[in-house]
Amino acid sequence: MPVLDGRVVIVTGAGRGLGRAHALELARAGATVVVNDLGVSLRGEDEPGPSPAESVVAEIEALGGTASADGTSVTDWDGIESLVARVVDRYGHLDAVVNNAGFLRDKMLTSMSESDFDDVLQVHVKGTFVVTRHACAHWRAVAKAGGTVSGRIVNTTSGAGLWGNIGQANYGAAKSAIAGMTTIVAMEMERYGVTANVISPIAATRMTQSAGMVDDAPAAGWDRLDPANASPVVAWLVSEQSGWLSGAILRIDGDAVSRVDGYHLNGSYRSQDGGAVTLDELGTAVRKLYGALPKGLSGLGS
Repeated sequence: MPVLDGRVVIVTGAGRGLGRAHALELARAGATVVVNDLGVSLRGEDEPGPSPAESVVAEIEALGGTASADGTSVTDWDGIESLVARVVDRYGHLDAVVNNAGFLRDKMLTSMSESDFDDVLQVHVKGTFVVTRHACAHWRAVAKAGGTVSGRIVNTTSGAGLWGNIGQANYGAAKSAIAGMTTIVAMEMERYGVTANVISPIAATRMTQSAGMVDDAPAAGWDRLDPANASPVVAWLVSEQSGWLSGAILRIDGDAVSRVDGYHLNGSYRSQDGGAVTLDELGTAVRKLYGALPKGLSGLGS
C-alpha cells in the first residue's frame, strides 16, 4: 500500500517549481492532492496564460492519481477557511498542508520600497499563518469532538532565512519568521495530534535562478538542484510515520538531508559585582564572548 494512501493534502504554490514537484510526489505516494496556485509571476503579479494548477492536476491524473485545483489566495482569511471546509466536505477529511507559496522582490536595503517589503511578508508569513491556522482549527475541533487526528504541517524556509543573504532583507525576514512560527505551532498543536516541521531546500527554480541564488540546471543526468529532490522529505513528513518528529528544520541539498538546529547559547559573561552587567564591563564582556579579549584579561568573568 502506498505510504500516503487515503491522505488528503493541500499544497500551496503548487503550480510550478518546488510546489509542483511536491504535488506530484505526494500523488505518486497515494495522496489526494489539492493543488493551490494563483498563477502569478515571480514578483506576485497577475500573469496571463493557462492555469498552472490545472496543468499539475492533469499531470497527476495522467499518473492515475486524484487531485483538484484551487485558486484561493493564501492571504485570503475567509477564502482559506472556506477552502479547508470544502476539502473536508469533498474528501471527508484533511490530513496535511504544505505551505510553499511565495515570490521574490529582491533589492538592496536602501533601494527596497515599503511595498517590496510588505508584499513579500504578506504572502510568505501571513499566507503560511492563514493556511496553518485554519487547518489547525479544523484538527483541534476534530480532536475535541473525540476524533482521531494525525495532522501534518510542512512549511518552507530557506538559507536566506536561516543564515541571511544580501539583497533579501524582506525574503530572509519572512523565511526566518516561518521557521520561528513553526516551532510555536509544533508546541501548541502537539496535544491535538498535529506535527509541524520545516524544510529548507536547495533547488533550481524560476525563483532562485532569477535571484542568481543557483546556477541553471544541467541538461541531462541526475541534478543536485532538482526541486524534486526535496519532495520525498515532504512526503515522509506528511505521512503518519513521521508523527514522532515535530518542530524540526531539515535542509535538503542534493543527495543529503541535514538537521538544522536553532538558536542556542554559546558562552556567557557574569558581572563581577553580582548584579547586572554594567556599561563599564560590557566592552570586556562582549570581547570575551567573541574571542577578541586582549591578552592578560582572559580571567575576567565566568
